[in-house]
Amino acid sequence: MILVDKKILSGGLVMIIVGIIITIAYSDQPIGQPGMTEEEIIDLMVSEDENQAYQMLSGILIGVGFLLVLISFGARRKKDSATRKEKKPAE
Repeated sequence: MILVDKKILSGGLVMIIVGIIITIAYSDQPIGQPGMTEEEIIDLMVSEDENQAYQMLSGILIGVGFLLVLISFGARRKKDSATRKEKKPAE
């Protein structure tokens, strides 16, 4: 049986899923047409910037989520961590 920290694992999986959803939602690239006005060109450039920012965000989410999933397999809680008490030094 593999010991995993379920909170870290679930957080990592959620981040991976959200990153994939953002990738799918913003996968289409804005396309320009010949003969566009200056306002349409500016709108196209803004939408390209937004699309690139969402792609970067989704990549970061997927990467951090993957790292959390990997960390969750190595993170083990100590058995007595909840009941730890301070011992007073003998005088």
